[in-house]
Amino acid sequence: MSNIIKPAGYKAALDLRQTEQGIKLIKDFFQQNLATELRLRRVTAPLFVLKGLGINDDLNGVERAVTFPIKDLGDQQAEVVHSLAKWKRLTLAEYDIEPGYGIYTDMNAIRADEELDNLHSLYVDQWDWEAVMTKEQRNIEFLKSVVRRIYSAILRTEFLAYETYPQLKPFLPQDIHFIHSEELLKMYPDMTPKEREDAVCKKYGAVFIMGIGGKLSDGKKHDGRAPDYDDWTTPNSDGFLGLNGDILIWYPILDRSVELSSMGIRVDKEALLRQLALEGKEERKELYFHKRLLNGTLPLSIGGGIGQSRLCMVLLHKAHVGEIQASIWPEEQRKECKAAGMNLI
Repeated sequence: MSNIIKPAGYKAALDLRQTEQGIKLIKDFFQQNLATELRLRRVTAPLFVLKGLGINDDLNGVERAVTFPIKDLGDQQAEVVHSLAKWKRLTLAEYDIEPGYGIYTDMNAIRADEELDNLHSLYVDQWDWEAVMTKEQRNIEFLKSVVRRIYSAILRTEFLAYETYPQLKPFLPQDIHFIHSEELLKMYPDMTPKEREDAVCKKYGAVFIMGIGGKLSDGKKHDGRAPDYDDWTTPNSDGFLGLNGDILIWYPILDRSVELSSMGIRVDKEALLRQLALEGKEERKELYFHKRLLNGTLPLSIGGGIGQSRLCMVLLHKAHVGEIQASIWPEEQRKECKAAGMNLI
């Protein structure tokens, strides 16, 4: 059975030429606003890293990285990045970035195990960002302040898209709502995590769901998180565990919630040890990245990723991410989308 959402009567608001111009407009404007809001400098990032150093993000721990041998390194294996969560923190140390400042970059990845639908592609493009913080800032209030600044940049970009193409009527609310995943479970105890996201996003329009990665009171996780970048076990001032979360919005064209960003305060030494133990991954303490963190040579940081194609899709009112980016899709899916008014690039 197809997993493609086909909005009734869908017709793209922009033609192909306008779409390509709109993509450039949004990417140029948003990244400049993000850099200004969070005081980030742009850096160049790798497409692949050496396997076995603990630098690559393993996402939920089950996704396979695309790997290949390097001839001049004796066929040592490299793997295409899933994200740059750990690499960015190493780069902060290498550049000796001061607290209050950070870096951002274009992250391109291949996720071969992705289930392809309106929002998910084999090709992932994000603005990955990371900023140095102080020990005193490792709290939920600081996390919320950063989320609000990112959301402000999104709102400004939405208005620019509307000013350029008046048919793109703004739909995002002026404020983003904060809720912990445990509160969400209590609100909708009979729903799945995805159904809860849809319900709360439909109610508020834009939501930051906190505490992603740890088990909730029902013994299940709202969603998976690797144990070695986001801090999902440190108590916060709201009485819950977790200093991370996801930015989601309600997207009326698909009549569902859409995640735009995954982010959080990163693990310190204590949180890393605690989360590795919880997940049974203590052998990672011997990897390069983890040794650097445990011996105190990496700065405290906050960071995340913001989907480039997904943000463009939402702000240009598209129904499928394939209308924004060039990727590979099953031929039957291409035909199905074309019949529904979604012309995949």
